[in-house]
Parts: sequence; C-alpha cells; structure tokens
Amino acid sequence: LMNVDEKNSVLYYVITQLQNCKFLDKIVVATTELKEDDKIEKFVASMNIDCFRGSPTNVLDRYYKCALKFSLSTIIRITADNPLIDPTLVDDAINIFNSNSFDYVSNAHIRSFPYGTETEVFSFTALEKAWKNAKTNYDKEHVTPYLYNNSDKFKIFDIMYKENMSHLRWTVDKADDLKLVQIITSKIQKRPILMNDIIELFSKEPNLIKINANTSKN
Repeated sequence: LMNVDEKNSVLYYVITQLQNCKFLDKIVVATTELKEDDKIEKFVASMNIDCFRGSPTNVLDRYYKCALKFSLSTIIRITADNPLIDPTLVDDAINIFNSNSFDYVSNAHIRSFPYGTETEVFSFTALEKAWKNAKTNYDKEHVTPYLYNNSDKFKIFDIMYKENMSHLRWTVDKADDLKLVQIITSKIQKRPILMNDIIELFSKEPNLIKINANTSKN
C-alpha cells in the first residue's frame, strides 16, 4: 500500500495494469487472514475487486482455496510486488496456455525477462495435485515449485525472451526498487506501462538502472 505516485499505491498499479489484459475474466487479490491485511481487503473493495483471505504462510493452500471458492479452471499468478506487470505479456502467456495442453506456463521459471514481469499460468487440476502432494514449507510458501520441479508429472512450457534481459529489475522488494518504479511512472505518461516502454526509457537514461543495482535478485 506504499505509494508509487502522489495518490496511487503499488497494489493499485498491479490491479490497473492487469485490467488492461484482454484474456482475464476475473482479478482476485488473495491476501492473508492477518489483521494487518484488513487494509488490503478494504482497499480492494474500494476498487470493486474480489478479495480472498487465507493462510499467511501456506500460500499454496491460500491459492487452492481461493481457486475453489471462485470455481477457477485456470489460474494466472501475479505477485503484488510487481506494480508494472505488463498486460501484453500476461495475455501472451494465457494464449500459449490456452492453445496447447500445458499444465504450467511461465516466463519466470527460466529467467530471460526482467524482474517485475513474472507471469505464471496453470490449471486448477495441476494446482490441486500440488496442494495434495507438496510436502516442504518452501513448496507451500512459493505455490508453484512443486509444478516446475516435477516436469515428469506436468507438461511445462517456459517462455523465453529474444535476449536475456534478466539483469533488469523493476519488481519492488526494497526501498531502492520503489524509488525506481516511482521514477519510471513519472517519466512514462502512457498507461498501461509496458516492458518495452521501460526498456526504451532505460536505453535513453541508463543511469536509472543503477538506482536499484545493489538490490539482491530473489
């Protein structure tokens, strides 16, 4: 809920960027049952977006129960630390998923896209198998490792960019990351802001990349 511009938060940007997707039927913010996240639920309601609340640690369980509640057959996972998620990349991933018989499609499992563009698409059937079979805390916290680490059980597809751009970063984990996103949104006036818009800005102003260069990639 920290602000990206004078009045709008990180979560606001995540939602409004995704509202430009052509192939999303519904956006649900899946947050925790913790009292501190009452603010999230209230904010989401103000945007007329559905909210689901579940386990703060077992995020896989939260996802599964959210998908059950809303009867979702396909789930697109976007993390809320990516305020500049590119709706065209999300649509591309959904298209690949819908046009094939994959269980899991991602541009983040094998890195070639910038940090901040992570998109994962998977079937409810695959999610349910992960929910039933995942044993480690890591798998439960991070939702999808059980899928991509069991390629013998699931049909996996990795979307690769034409060149490796994974050295670029506009996800928000640290204060310097937020500062960079604030600058990007002030310099790019069009909405939604796309990956190519940011890459073009960086090519014109390469010093921007240095703002969060010391933030560890995770």
